[in-house]
Amino acid sequence: MRTAEGDIPLQIPQVRQTPVPYQSRLLSFPRGHTDVLDRLVAEMYARGLSTRDIADPFRALPGASLVSASGVSAVTARLWEEYQAFTRRDLSGFAVEYLFLDTIYESLRLQGGGAEGLLCAWSILADGRKGLLHLTLGNKESDRCWLGMLRDLVRRGLRPPVSITSDEAPGLLRAIKETWPKSLRLRCWVHRMRNVLDKVPDAARAEVKAHLVAIRDAPTSEAGRQTALAILARFERAYPTAMASLRDDLDASLAHLHLPVAHRTYVRTTNLIERSSLEGRRRTKIIPRFFDERSCLKLVYATLVRVSQRWQRIRITDAERAHLLRLRQHLGLPLHQESVRVKSTTKRFRKRMVA
Repeated sequence: MRTAEGDIPLQIPQVRQTPVPYQSRLLSFPRGHTDVLDRLVAEMYARGLSTRDIADPFRALPGASLVSASGVSAVTARLWEEYQAFTRRDLSGFAVEYLFLDTIYESLRLQGGGAEGLLCAWSILADGRKGLLHLTLGNKESDRCWLGMLRDLVRRGLRPPVSITSDEAPGLLRAIKETWPKSLRLRCWVHRMRNVLDKVPDAARAEVKAHLVAIRDAPTSEAGRQTALAILARFERAYPTAMASLRDDLDASLAHLHLPVAHRTYVRTTNLIERSSLEGRRRTKIIPRFFDERSCLKLVYATLVRVSQRWQRIRITDAERAHLLRLRQHLGLPLHQESVRVKSTTKRFRKRMVA
C-alpha cells in the first residue's frame, strides 16, 4: 500500500468457500477520494479556504498531490447539489411564527463586477428554533423578484406567518402585501432609526435617538403611538425631514408591540442575517468576485447554512404560545398543528378550572 511515508507491504488473508472474495474495508478506505475526504474538502471550502489552499496540504509525495485544485472544484460541486435540494424542499412541516426577509449583496465577474442581490428568508418556528428557509439570486430588489421568491415559498407549503420583518425596500413591501396581506408587517428598527437619525444634526442625535427608543420599547402598541405623536409634535418644526421619515409607515414600526414582550427583541430587526453575512463576507474576501451565479450561490449558501446551525433557539412559554394563537385568530391566519395543540391544551385547562 502506497502512503506518504512510502510503500508498506501487507499480507491479505484468503478465505475459502465464500460467495464473494474477501475485501478489507480498512484497506479500501484510503484509496482514491473517499466520502470522508470529499466531505472534509467541502467543509474546508465552505469555512474559508480557497481551492489552492485546500489542495496544498494533500500531498502524498514530493510533486504528487492527492487532491488537485481542479479535484477540489469537482468535490465542491456537491455544495451546488445541496443548494438545489435546499431550494426545493417541502416547507409544509415548518410551523413558522416569525419570518424575516432581507438582501445580501455579492459581486459577480460575469456581470462586470457589479453587486448582485441575494434574496434571503429565515424564520423562528413555533418551538423557538431559528432556521434558514431560502436563498436565491434576485438581481435587484424589485417587486417581481421578491414576489417570485415568496410565491415559491407558498408553493412549497409555507403557511402564513404571524409577522414578517423587513427593511423599507418598496418592491419587497409590495410583494409582502400581495402574498400575506393578513400577517403583521414589521419594519426593521435598525433601518428605521438609521434613516431618521441620518436626517438629524449630530448635536441632536443622542436626544432624538432616546425618544425613538422610547417608541420602540413602549409596553403596548397604543402607548407607542402616543409616544410617537408626542415626538412628532416636539421635533416637527426643527427636523421636518426626519419626522417625515418617522411618520412614514408608522403602523409597521409599531406592529412588533402586538407580539409577546419577550419576543420583541428578536423580531424587530433583520440583524440576525446581517450578523451571519459577516461570516460570508469573511469567506468571500478570498474570492473578491465570483465567476458566475453558481459559484456565488453555492458558497454563500454553504456558509450561511453552517452559521444558521449555530443559531440559538428562543424560549417560548405556554402563555406566549397562547398569545400567538389569539393573535393568529384575530388576524384571520390559518392555525398550524402547534397552534391546534395549544388550543386543545387551553380548552382542557379551562374545563378543569371550571370543574
